[in-house]
Amino acid sequence: MLPDHVANQIAAGEVVQRPASVVKELLENAVDAKATDIKLIIKDAGKSLVQVIDNGLGMSVTDSRLCFERHATSKIRVAEDLFSLHTKGFRGEALASIAAIAHVEMKTRQEQDELGTHLIIEGSKFVSQDVAVLPKGTSFSVKNLFFNIPARRNFLKSDTVEHRHIVDEFQRVALAHPNIHFTMYHNGSELFNLPASNFRQRIVNIFSGKTNEKLVPVQESTEIVGIQGFVSKPEFAKKNRGEQFFFVNDRFIKSGYLHHAIMAAYEGLLKDGCQPSYFIYLDVPPNTIDINIHPTKTEIKFDDEHALYAILRSSIKHSLGQFNVAPVLDFDRDSNLDTPYDYQNKEASMPLIQVDANFNPFGDPAPTKSYTSGSGSHSSSHSGGGSSYRKPEPSNWESLYVGLKQDTETITEIQDIQFESEEVTGSLFEEKEVEEAVYRTYQIHKKYIVSPIKSGMVIIDQQRAHQRVLYEQFLTNMTVNQASSQQLLFPLNLYFSSSEISLISELEQSLVNTGFVFEEVNEDSVVISGLPVNVTESEVSILLEQLLSDLQDGIPESSFSQNDTIAKSMAKSLAVKTGTYLTEKEQENLVNGLFACKEPNVSPFHKPTFITMRVEDLDKKFAI
Repeated sequence: MLPDHVANQIAAGEVVQRPASVVKELLENAVDAKATDIKLIIKDAGKSLVQVIDNGLGMSVTDSRLCFERHATSKIRVAEDLFSLHTKGFRGEALASIAAIAHVEMKTRQEQDELGTHLIIEGSKFVSQDVAVLPKGTSFSVKNLFFNIPARRNFLKSDTVEHRHIVDEFQRVALAHPNIHFTMYHNGSELFNLPASNFRQRIVNIFSGKTNEKLVPVQESTEIVGIQGFVSKPEFAKKNRGEQFFFVNDRFIKSGYLHHAIMAAYEGLLKDGCQPSYFIYLDVPPNTIDINIHPTKTEIKFDDEHALYAILRSSIKHSLGQFNVAPVLDFDRDSNLDTPYDYQNKEASMPLIQVDANFNPFGDPAPTKSYTSGSGSHSSSHSGGGSSYRKPEPSNWESLYVGLKQDTETITEIQDIQFESEEVTGSLFEEKEVEEAVYRTYQIHKKYIVSPIKSGMVIIDQQRAHQRVLYEQFLTNMTVNQASSQQLLFPLNLYFSSSEISLISELEQSLVNTGFVFEEVNEDSVVISGLPVNVTESEVSILLEQLLSDLQDGIPESSFSQNDTIAKSMAKSLAVKTGTYLTEKEQENLVNGLFACKEPNVSPFHKPTFITMRVEDLDKKFAI
């Protein structure tokens, strides 16, 4: 039999993987305690301190001691309760696991009690339990995480990465419960202050003010599931999968199957590689799901996944069509053809038509004209019949030709002048032309560039070759800090979420070294007044989105690795793509640029940039 503290440490490996796991468990406990105001305070990305303060129900003296025992819970009584869960936690492992690997201090008081309980535990050992004067609710302080398991502490990532994981967990709980006031502090500074509101306002408060115009509401109610939430318009789709959230009965989950349903609803509306944002809240009967299949409770087993898939896909497709985001089968009606209000009750008046029956535009203005027929001579009038219409006659038309003869003579005199003939030698540029014809480049299927060489020919992948050229250029600029910038006449204002802004702030110096000029970096936007020379205005947002997507797993610690990641990402975004036509001059520049690189053989992503075919290889192909 393992001792309790060892068993708790082993269980902690499943429940507590990093400081973000502690944040998740403590926040969910505060929500289960029916708190209306929850504060999260962290220091050093949670490694030194994670503190959660709530104004919930609190605990009695007995419960405050028992809650740290393994499998001690107040949320279920029998096994059947697992299929009618309305709370976040139920296994009773979290607090026991956290107490086994950290210094924990808990202060709690119930509303009806005059005094509360102050309890201190260090590595599963109870240090003290005292009576204290405390506000209503509970305060958990978790200090020095993994202090007694140094190997686990060494596996933690950098503060930046761990902090981002904590922010992710905080956002998930805050999005699931918009009726609760959440605040978050990191190293003494306030990061989030989210007042109680509705779903839409909570999303906007977390992901900046510009999010509001991106959202399309989704709502559907059936016997199987109730769906509400928001999806983003296709034009706001991003390269990364950051803002994608599923909530089932107010619990954040991950589901590749349901994600596929949303992607199916967007079929034909998104660019390649782009992902829509979505915030979907599913309300299903508790007895139709099983939450207890994963230690972190982020995966759920549904009874009828196929029906859920179909309902979710059709409801999102309906919303996109309803708000004119996606094309729908409907007849276009021109509002300009509607009857104005002033004319609705008036009768239509018949238009008056006046015709001059005697009008003849081809009539002869002469009074009479005689003609002879078989019966004799007659006289007929062809006048306009009351109409005085006559074609205007051009006046002074002879003046157009005055002096023409004189000019012609002058021109003739000039033509009589004889010029000295130049002798043309046929061999002046002949050798160069022949040479150019031999070493000319050709583009095949807008993908490969073929260039002859002495031993045969070289076939270059234009996209990979351009990636290598750009990668070395950017890396050189960042290393030497001598990048040139082109100033913009009108600065660009780009909007990002708070997490993306924090990433850009950390990368700002490296981006400046590549040629970017940042005027301002605000809470939800950046103002750019200068760009690297080979970057156009239209490519900036694509470039930064790709960079943020590539840095989802965290920014490298060393400056060289940072520069390397940025250079690779920018080269990938700006490189000429397969399917792009290149002129002969562009092909030649690309070939010369590739073979001027330090490592022309491979792209920045270690894939071959070119292959060579010798004449001997071609001869073998034709051999019988």
